[in-house]
Amino acid sequence: MKLLVINAGSSSLKYQLYDMTDESVLAKGLVERIGMDSSILTHKPTGKEEVTEVSEILEHTTAIRKVLDKLVDQEHGVLNSVDEIQAVGHRVVHGGEYFKSSALVTPEAKAEIRRLFDLAPLHNPPAISGITAAEKNMPGVPQVVVFDTAFHQTMEEKVFLYPIPKVLYKKHHVRRYGMHGTSHYYVSRIASEYLNRPLEDLKIITCHIGNGGSLTAVKDGKSMDTSMGLTPLEGLMMGTRSGDLDPAVVTFVMNKEELSISEVNSMLNKHSGLLAISGSSSDMRDITDGLEAGEPNATLAFEMYEYRLRKYIGSYAAAMNGVDVIVFTAGVGENSAIVREKVCENLTYLGVEIDPELNKIRSGEPRRISSPNSKVEVLVVPTNEELVIARDTLRIVEENR
Repeated sequence: MKLLVINAGSSSLKYQLYDMTDESVLAKGLVERIGMDSSILTHKPTGKEEVTEVSEILEHTTAIRKVLDKLVDQEHGVLNSVDEIQAVGHRVVHGGEYFKSSALVTPEAKAEIRRLFDLAPLHNPPAISGITAAEKNMPGVPQVVVFDTAFHQTMEEKVFLYPIPKVLYKKHHVRRYGMHGTSHYYVSRIASEYLNRPLEDLKIITCHIGNGGSLTAVKDGKSMDTSMGLTPLEGLMMGTRSGDLDPAVVTFVMNKEELSISEVNSMLNKHSGLLAISGSSSDMRDITDGLEAGEPNATLAFEMYEYRLRKYIGSYAAAMNGVDVIVFTAGVGENSAIVREKVCENLTYLGVEIDPELNKIRSGEPRRISSPNSKVEVLVVPTNEELVIARDTLRIVEENR
C-alpha cells in the first residue's frame, strides 16, 4: 500500500509518501508560506534531484493539489496516478481524553478535533485544514488521525491531575496531556530493540528536545509522566517557550504591563525561552556558538536550558525509582554533542558516564554514547514520527476494510 503522511501547520505543510510493502519513503517535501503569493514548495523524490517551486498558494487545498501534481509529475514524480495513494495519515497535536489512540477520520472525529481547538489553538485548526484539503483532493480515500497526546493516556490520575479545584477538570478537562507522544513512543521502542532488552523490563527517560521539547518517563513501555501539560507550554525551557514558571508571574506581568490574554500568551509561547535570555536567537546552534565565544547572554541561556533539562531527568529517575536508559532525540538531542555532554556530566550520581568520542559521532543511526562503565545506557536515537503515523494509518485502514 502507498500512503501519504501529512503534517499541516498554519502556514506550512510537510509530507512524506510511503510504500508500506517495505516502509520505504518514495518522496517527501514541504510547502511553506501558505497564504502568500510567494509560497515555496520543496519536493524531494527518492533517487532524484530536489526541486523547488515558488507560486501563489493561498490555502491548504491548493497546497495539497500542488503536492499531488508533483508526485505524478513526469520528471519529478514517483507515481503514475494519484489513485495509487490508498490512504492518508495526519498528525494531530491534541486528542484530549476522547482519542486514546489513532482513529479513522469520520465526521464525529473531525467534530471532536474542532472541540479541542481551545486546547491547541496553534495546532489543531491547521490539522483540520489539512484533513479537509486531503478529502477535497482525494475523495473516498480513507484518512487516519494520529495524536501527539495518545501515548500519554496511560498516565495515572495522580500524575495527570493538577492540584486545582477538580471542577475545572470535570467541566473543562483541565489536566496534563503531554505532547510529542509519537516520538517518545518510537524512540523508546527503538532503544529496547537496540539494546536487545524487553521493553517491559526497562525504565527509560526519553528526551525529545528541539525548538520545542519534552521529556517522558517510560516504564513498562508506557508513558508514566511527561513534562508538557495542558498545552505545549509547560515543562522545559524551549526555543521560544518559557516552560515552567510560577503561575503568579502571568497575572503579575499582565497587571504591571497591562497585557491582554493574547499578548501574554504570545509572550510566553513566542518571545520567551532561549530567545528571551540570549536576546538574539531561539536556535541552539547559535546559542552554542555564543557559548564557545564567551558571550554572556548566550552562556546564561545555555546554562539555564541545561540545568532545567537535567533537573527533569532527575525528577523522572525519582518517579520511576531508577533509570536504565536515557534517550536523546529530535533536533537538539540528536545533533548537539555539548548539550548531551553537559547534561550527562552532572548525572554521575545516577551512575551515568558517557564516552566523549562516541558522543561526538553523528551517524543518523541509533547509537550508544555511554561508556562500558556507565550504570545507565545513554543513547542517541533519531526519531521518526512520520513512520509511526504511516504504520498506524496502515493498521487502522486494514482493520476497517
